[in-house]
Amino acid sequence: MSEFWLISAPGDKENLQALERMNTVTSKSNLSYNTKFAIPDFKVGTLDSLVGLSDELGKLDTFAESLIRRMAQSVVEVMEDSKGKVQEHLLANGGLKEKMKCLKIDLTSFVTHFEWDMAKYPVKQPLVSVVDTIAKQLAQIEMDLKSRTAAYNTLKTNLENLEKKSMGNLFTRTLSDIVSKEDFVLDSEYLVTLLVIVPKPNYSQWQKTYESLSDMVVPRSTKLITEDKEGGLFTVTLFRKVIEDFKTKAKENKFTVREFYYDEKEIEREREEMARLLSDKKQQYQTSCVALKKGSSTFPDHKVKVTPLGNPDRPAAGQTDRERESEGEGEGPLLRWLKVNFSEAFIAWIHIKALRVFVESVLRYGLPVNFQAVLLQPHKKSSTKRLREVLNSVFRHLDEVAATSILDASVEIPGLQLNNQDYFPYVYFHIDLSLLD
Repeated sequence: MSEFWLISAPGDKENLQALERMNTVTSKSNLSYNTKFAIPDFKVGTLDSLVGLSDELGKLDTFAESLIRRMAQSVVEVMEDSKGKVQEHLLANGGLKEKMKCLKIDLTSFVTHFEWDMAKYPVKQPLVSVVDTIAKQLAQIEMDLKSRTAAYNTLKTNLENLEKKSMGNLFTRTLSDIVSKEDFVLDSEYLVTLLVIVPKPNYSQWQKTYESLSDMVVPRSTKLITEDKEGGLFTVTLFRKVIEDFKTKAKENKFTVREFYYDEKEIEREREEMARLLSDKKQQYQTSCVALKKGSSTFPDHKVKVTPLGNPDRPAAGQTDRERESEGEGEGPLLRWLKVNFSEAFIAWIHIKALRVFVESVLRYGLPVNFQAVLLQPHKKSSTKRLREVLNSVFRHLDEVAATSILDASVEIPGLQLNNQDYFPYVYFHIDLSLLD
């Protein structure tokens, strides 16, 4: 499953034993896979500041998740015919070890091997400053996302409008991709070639009567250029002076003269515009076959270790890292931007989760700071109810030492945010990586 439960309990001996009991029960019952979630020592500040941060982090958490979901959907929209490869582009930059920072790993691996980025978010700064840095980063990404997707959508709309012109019936569709210079009498002072739409049942009647619909129609000048399921597009050449008379007689016989005059420059301009829009749109997500085959970078490309709760020596399976193509080779500018900034936003989101666990744990369990955060990954959807029962059973004693006892759920207590999520004896936050659902 791509669902995670991030919880914390006090770090005293009694609760560490409770964590071990939880790990034993969930492991034996095959309910979840549990790993320690490392959170650095932050500057605590005042209680009032933590209460304010709790509320702000809750809003920032919601905003960050919304942003990365929108970015994931943008990748889907940009890739279009390559939607099956979208997940390959929703990755996160390293973070496992300093030497692996340049690697790309899948989202699940990033979460289960989370390490706080000390360089980007220094823990020596006040918590308010760290949160402000993340908020500004996400706000900038959202602003850029809006401008880039707006430009792309404008391009897409213009192209769709042109494509619609080539998909209509013979009465409305563009003819620039159908007719050619050879179909017309051009540069004549007296003669002109008209295009006439003839219903399929009337083909024979057209061939018999078009020369006599008006005076001065050039004999044997008609030719079928194209047809759809309803009718055909025929040419006919006649003298300019009888155009209006010919149109009237044609209409009486259920033949429709299409208002079209061949302008080679205009037709070429329309064709070039279509080609340009197609090229521009394709270049936004173009990925070379070489880059897709050789540059696909997912977590199995390198070896890492995870520290399972209660079994620190057990390594996770992995494969040796491969040589990679140049970063972003063969990718269009929009796809490349989405990949890079999706990673940045996702990493910021998981850092927000870590901050929320820290703040809520201090508010719940008090000072000095002493708690243990654990990441649980339920094995299957059907086991979540049983997993919740195990957690509530193991940690029910924490209700007695909680920062504030909550009996009336209708009362809003700053810092615990009971109106936004269920209250449990332990600190709990949900992480859902099903970003494309």
